[in-house]
Amino acid sequence: MTMNAFMELDDERLVLACRQGDEDAWETLVHRYQRFVYSIPRRAGLDSDLAADVFQQVFATLCEHLHRLEQPGRVKAWLGTTARRESWRVNRQFRATHPLPNVSDDEEDGVADIPDESFLPEDVLMQMEAQDRVRAAVDSLDERHRTLMLLLFYQPEPMSYAEIAKTLGVSEGSIGPTRARCLQKLRKVLSDIAV
Repeated sequence: MTMNAFMELDDERLVLACRQGDEDAWETLVHRYQRFVYSIPRRAGLDSDLAADVFQQVFATLCEHLHRLEQPGRVKAWLGTTARRESWRVNRQFRATHPLPNVSDDEEDGVADIPDESFLPEDVLMQMEAQDRVRAAVDSLDERHRTLMLLLFYQPEPMSYAEIAKTLGVSEGSIGPTRARCLQKLRKVLSDIAV
């Protein structure tokens, strides 16, 4: 089977092919999730070198545990959890070995008054996981409903119901009720997705 053929496989069949030692399947799996895995340590505040270390460790761990995955179809969730844990571990280790620079009393007076409003790495990771669950839920919708959700919520500029109706070739009055049904389906899918 060629690498292009593996691109069409779902995660479960791809993992099963990896278990049988197929190098193209492994390359496809890494290619499919490389950006996802790499983005987790970067958003956790790690620099590119440390993020690369996390990336390598996550896929090395996957390779070691590939035969023990109980739900091969949920490999993405496994990768996300493993990348998050490894990012936390590397972040803690980095902070322990790289103490904050000394600040003189004069400098400290001004610095202490400035609030740090940035998200903590854990908050960013939780936000990313939530966004990923929503993306997966939207992807699980049928094409018509998925397209409606993309037009309603994933556009740089909000579209009016008239513009959406014209794009979809439906009546403007049907957008609201269809939107409500889509959101109801999304709620159900999200409640079924395990954290």
